[in-house]
Amino acid sequence: MLATQLNPMVEQNILATNCICLIKRNVLNVLKDGRRVVIIVDLEVVKSADDVDGKIGDPTPYVEGQTKPQQPSVSNPPARPFQQRNTYNSDASVSRAPSKDFGRKPNPSLPNTPGGSSKVVPIASLNPYQSKWTIRARVTNKSSIRTWSNSRGDGKLFSMEIVDESGEIRVTGFNEQVDKYYSLIEISKVYYISKGTLKIANKQYTSLKNDYEMTLNSDTSIIPCDDAQDVPMVQFDFISIAELENKDKDSVVDVIGICKSFDEVSKITTKANREVSKRTVNLMDMSGKVVTATLWGEEAEKFDGSTQPVLAIKGARLSDFGGRSLSVLFSSTMMLNPDIPEAYKLRGWFDAEGHAMEGQSVSEMKGGSGASGGNTSWKTLSEVKAENLGHGEKADYFTCVATIVFLRKENCMYQACPSQDCNKKVVDQQNGLFRCEKCDREFPNFKYRLILSANIADFGDNQWVTCFQESAEAILGQNAGYLGELRDSNEQAFEEVFQNANFTTYTFRNRVKLETYNDESRIKATVVDAKPVDHKEYSKRLIMNIRKHATQ
Repeated sequence: MLATQLNPMVEQNILATNCICLIKRNVLNVLKDGRRVVIIVDLEVVKSADDVDGKIGDPTPYVEGQTKPQQPSVSNPPARPFQQRNTYNSDASVSRAPSKDFGRKPNPSLPNTPGGSSKVVPIASLNPYQSKWTIRARVTNKSSIRTWSNSRGDGKLFSMEIVDESGEIRVTGFNEQVDKYYSLIEISKVYYISKGTLKIANKQYTSLKNDYEMTLNSDTSIIPCDDAQDVPMVQFDFISIAELENKDKDSVVDVIGICKSFDEVSKITTKANREVSKRTVNLMDMSGKVVTATLWGEEAEKFDGSTQPVLAIKGARLSDFGGRSLSVLFSSTMMLNPDIPEAYKLRGWFDAEGHAMEGQSVSEMKGGSGASGGNTSWKTLSEVKAENLGHGEKADYFTCVATIVFLRKENCMYQACPSQDCNKKVVDQQNGLFRCEKCDREFPNFKYRLILSANIADFGDNQWVTCFQESAEAILGQNAGYLGELRDSNEQAFEEVFQNANFTTYTFRNRVKLETYNDESRIKATVVDAKPVDHKEYSKRLIMNIRKHATQ
């Protein structure tokens, strides 16, 4: 039987009938019915099947206790041929021989389990057909406790990911096992684990490269291991950010990058009416490409990207919403400045040259209509017009530093439906109720929504833009509800809000698209995001552009 990590050799037809192999590592398992299965953990194909002229010799099936088919008598079996052929018979001393075959060193003693009843086996050799086994593995990820309630009752579960030198596997515990083991398990600690239930892995919930997953049961034993220096940490299979554009939507990937920039944490309300913290970070690697990754919950709240750390993410889900972007899942593992060669190499590159690179984003900015566009890039307003951005089939996106020179306060807000997912304008029924045609309902109240027209300018040109709720509130420095009350109660104070916002400079992310209204076509520019200028980053970009033009 092949270990899981060797399956690609069969799929790629490297391991084929009649090829010649060198078995480097193997382990023997005894099934419940007494049959023995040799699991090949590592092998090398030294001569392909195409280079071999058919079968070599005349091999015959091995029958335990016999050396040759014509010798049925087992009363006096020759011992030496067994030793020469390195096979296993029913003698207890011989059946233990494979324990030497698997191991990192020719050390005669692989770690014994605490009970001393069996030797440790590799994760890669685990399968549902085994009865007795013990693994020694490090916990690389541990989830929080999740609960459920349905017609069959209530329950709870947690999951963890464990790794040894041969591979990794996902482990899940339910109900009693949660109470028994959750407080015992610590991330980065090593444990002896035995007598779990193996089943085919549900790839919807795990990105680990293992065909099986483990469930803890009443017979499971988990015991801390103190001698664990040789057990590896998290196993990553990194791909470059540039390769994300060639990956399928919803792929689960491992990435590593420098935190080029990050947004402040924000709160969103889920469909289940639960408030969740969210933060986006922009990661860049040595390909010069930048991708947006979204962090959730506690990880979003605790993340600090101010020192531009190296961020390694195992098991991020790839989305095509807004180009290519990543989301850190419940099952993902995230590490800051991990102690791995890839992190040191990336840090050295970034400190030497990468910090001066702007980076090209593979993540598109989301416009007001939700449509996708081209990659966001830095432009001056004159370049936007000279390059005819927005004239294609899809909208174009660009980032610029510009100053607000005029704000149109007339018709800058409207009374909208108070429903959570509806922003349609309501009609005052003149009876204390407000009707939303979309929801087909009448409400005793409404919410204010901003739709602000502004003229922004840089050193070369100016552009009229439309700012919706979030970007308009950022520019005016007040929320829509307060501005609505101010407009009705104190017109002078309302006017001052707009005056104070004039001649302020922001970094704008914009969406531009050619639109036709009343047979007239014109470019419509929408502000996706407006932030105060990060002068340190902006100065770096200017210096980089000066150097680039100086060499031309």
